[in-house]
Amino acid sequence: MASMDQRQVINFKGDENEVRGNWGNKADFILSTLGYAVGLGNVWRFPYLAYESGGGAFLIPYAVMLFFAGLPIFFLEVSFGQYCSEGPIQAWKAVPMMRGIGYGMIVTSAVVGISYIVVITYCLRYLIASFTTRLPWVGCDNDWNTKFCSSKFVDCKSDGLVFLANGTCVSPDILTVSERIDYGVVTLPFGNYSVGNITDPLATERVRPSEEYWNFEIRREASSIGETGGIVWQLALCLAAVWIMVFVAQIKGIKSSGKVVYVTATFPYVVLLILLILGLTLPGHKEGIKFFISPDWDKVTDPQIWLAAATQIFYSLSAAWGGLITLASYNKFHNNCYSDSMFVAIANCATSILAGFVIFSIVGFMAHELNQEIDEVVDQGYGLAFIAYPEAVARLPGAPIWSTLFFLMLVTLGLDSQFVNVETVVTAIVDEYPEKLRPRKTMVLAVVCSVGFLVGLLCVTEAGPYWADLFDLYGASFNLLIFGFFECIALTWLYGVKRLRNDIRSMIGDGPVDFPLFHWWTLMWSAISPAVLLFVLIYNWTNWADPSHNGPYPGWARAIGWMITMTTLIWIPVFCIYEFLRARGTFYERWQAISNPGPDWGPAVQKFREDAWGIHLQHGTTMGGDLIRRSQNNSHHTDVEMVETKDMDNYENKTYEPTGDA
Repeated sequence: MASMDQRQVINFKGDENEVRGNWGNKADFILSTLGYAVGLGNVWRFPYLAYESGGGAFLIPYAVMLFFAGLPIFFLEVSFGQYCSEGPIQAWKAVPMMRGIGYGMIVTSAVVGISYIVVITYCLRYLIASFTTRLPWVGCDNDWNTKFCSSKFVDCKSDGLVFLANGTCVSPDILTVSERIDYGVVTLPFGNYSVGNITDPLATERVRPSEEYWNFEIRREASSIGETGGIVWQLALCLAAVWIMVFVAQIKGIKSSGKVVYVTATFPYVVLLILLILGLTLPGHKEGIKFFISPDWDKVTDPQIWLAAATQIFYSLSAAWGGLITLASYNKFHNNCYSDSMFVAIANCATSILAGFVIFSIVGFMAHELNQEIDEVVDQGYGLAFIAYPEAVARLPGAPIWSTLFFLMLVTLGLDSQFVNVETVVTAIVDEYPEKLRPRKTMVLAVVCSVGFLVGLLCVTEAGPYWADLFDLYGASFNLLIFGFFECIALTWLYGVKRLRNDIRSMIGDGPVDFPLFHWWTLMWSAISPAVLLFVLIYNWTNWADPSHNGPYPGWARAIGWMITMTTLIWIPVFCIYEFLRARGTFYERWQAISNPGPDWGPAVQKFREDAWGIHLQHGTTMGGDLIRRSQNNSHHTDVEMVETKDMDNYENKTYEPTGDA
């Protein structure tokens, strides 16, 4: 029998957490998290939002919200997931009554994942269309073009013809005298005519060829959500291809997706730099960039701009989706989650700014080519990526090459984020029933991907754009802010900010945690960040406008949208009530049971559990869970020299130093 002061000694060969697995190395986690945070919105939403919200002046509220809301919650979630090595549902063993937050995050990731992958589908469709010598959105001579296509009038005029309001081009000599006068045709001697000054009868209704390609060839959008029409088979095939890519990349879990991101997370930066260099060589780029960054200082005092900054930071960093907890749960216990969080969050914001320079340098070129003001050619959201930018690229020498690079970049940006959306859902399901489902994780992944594809077919019908926006706008709106708010309150006021601080101490050591600056984080988590989120929530509700797509949604569609929102939020009160009713004892005893950590809470590997136990005792807190974990689902099974300890109370008389990989 070993002596009491001996402890478990583990020789790690491979993964620390052999059952769940760990990232192959630190780079796998960094690139996966960066790929998750840096998504399609960085390329089209941030640049337009910055321009609309005061240009360079927008960077002030953006930076403030980054440091007061974005960074603290990002660091909180990464630390939370790494400490317990659990997905976003099981992690709430820390505060059982808040388990509904985890379920809400999973539902949100699943719902938005359906609409998000449709956007990747659009990108893939454009990518395939770019493999040509002449981009299909150039000119107005295609089957999908209408009489409103902008170059039809110019083409008629260049051929010496007159463009009529019915969309036809005719010779001036078949017009009556009064019609020639109305259209501005000048009659010359010897039966000749000049069309140099003719007027365009549809001038106020003209649309760009790229816009018609987007509306009538890619999406083939119906006039309302009630007109489902047929499935756009080209999009359906692309949707299937994207889901197959997601499945193949994750077939071995983080071991495969962690390697795929070496390409998908780095390639967009290569393309952005190439496109930036290209943009800076084009005429008009200075005006485009000036349009992007010129500060409008009057807007800094506008509360709406601060709301926009907070919302953009929160969504851009992918906080409160459950993905950060999932990714961090596969870290080794002593990974430096502090420095990782700072790097990824700041890199994400820097990427948004870089993308703004890229986009507006080329949009400035297009405005120069069209001899128009930049605000006449810039579009919001999808329009920036699928209308304005493609048209600008079409005017470049070697246009198909640049188009291919751009849309390949968008596909890789989207896939990185979708990998994590799917992994979050799969990990949560498997962690709920580990004994039955962990050996069958690939089957769970296949089911999730199949269901996602089948539901996604609704989004590639002629009414699909309406449904995709409905899923997106109602699936991830103020509910994310609610998750973030309750997350901060639960982990600082119920779980305890001092206990949370010692959790982090057990992972990264005393140095960073005892440094005076670390008090900033505890202040943010417990007061400032939830206050910011509460302000944004209240402002959002008091200025609420129902989401719309080509006009207001009909009542039945709005009802479905609110049902989607409620399916993400209902879990919070449901599990509060469920956990309270399940607990035993008086009201106070039940409250204590559901607001304090459960017995299985704590590090998954027994060695680190013991280290954390001792560190908590040394610094005036308790770990919360039992020293010996009841559930052995996450125990380590490598070569272990087990040492018996008869009296656990002796732990407080020893010195504990965390061991493992730094």
